[in-house]
Amino acid sequence: MTDQPFGPKPALAEAGAGVVGPATSDSKATAADSLSYETGLEVEVRSQWTYARRRFFRHRLAVASLFILVFILLAGALASWVAPYRFDGYDPTSIAQGPSLAHPFGTDLLGRDYFSRVIYGIRTSERVAFLVAALSVVIGTTVGMVAGYYGRWVDNGLMRLTDLVLTLPGLAVLLTAAAFLGKGSPYRVAVILSLLFWTALARLVRGQFLSLREKEYIDAAKAAGAGDFRIMARHMLPNSLGPIIVFGTLTLGIAIITEAALSFLGFGIQPPTPALGKLISDGQDVSTSMWWLVTFPGLTIVLIVLCVNFVGDGLRDALDPTQRVRA
Repeated sequence: MTDQPFGPKPALAEAGAGVVGPATSDSKATAADSLSYETGLEVEVRSQWTYARRRFFRHRLAVASLFILVFILLAGALASWVAPYRFDGYDPTSIAQGPSLAHPFGTDLLGRDYFSRVIYGIRTSERVAFLVAALSVVIGTTVGMVAGYYGRWVDNGLMRLTDLVLTLPGLAVLLTAAAFLGKGSPYRVAVILSLLFWTALARLVRGQFLSLREKEYIDAAKAAGAGDFRIMARHMLPNSLGPIIVFGTLTLGIAIITEAALSFLGFGIQPPTPALGKLISDGQDVSTSMWWLVTFPGLTIVLIVLCVNFVGDGLRDALDPTQRVRA
């Protein structure tokens, strides 16, 4: 037959001119690059994290909340430089004054600048929140990984432990444990909170690992001689990072609220360390005449938690693999 119904396209034939012999991978790549250049199309390799980042930055509320949250947390972390006064410094001539240029959040009954005390309170709360999030993620991820990967009696035992922790009355346990173990210390309060917050993540990671262990690439890794720890850490954990990141972000807000509640009830951070919940507790008796002592610490907690929740919602949408990104 003289006709060639399946001959190369003109662009490909022109791009591959001068190539002698069977086409190699290099020649095919050169031809594809030439075709992309001539047609004005360029092939861009994008990872899943690239798509996630683009989806997140399209969530305007989440991006705005992220900038506000970073600004607040940086102010707390740099409290020694940002705060105009020391948190324990007082001025007898400025007792119980309302908001002014010298004292934007007013002063308390001892003449202490409340703006400075709120900033130092943010530093205490964020230390507790980040430690709670880190410990909760480590504990929950470890329990969920082991339970979901090994299954059977290991899964059954770890999930019964998780269910037991879930059935405990959280507030009663926190108050009792804080009274005997963590009262006054931010780090001990953080440890107590993290020992109760890991359960939800453990169940999420377990579900992810139960699904992933049936995949073909896990069987291939086992056939190649990879150990259990390498399979869990190298092949399964990276595919479960989405729920873990979202959980860790949302835990920051929950930890701040819980720590503030404990401090407000007198079972959390104790003086002289400033805490947002304790600041509200100190001003509740005079809240009608000195409204700023309750309003500004309360608004700070609300703003932080709202920003954390919006950022968590943005991350959840961005890390959802079912979302589609327009080219």
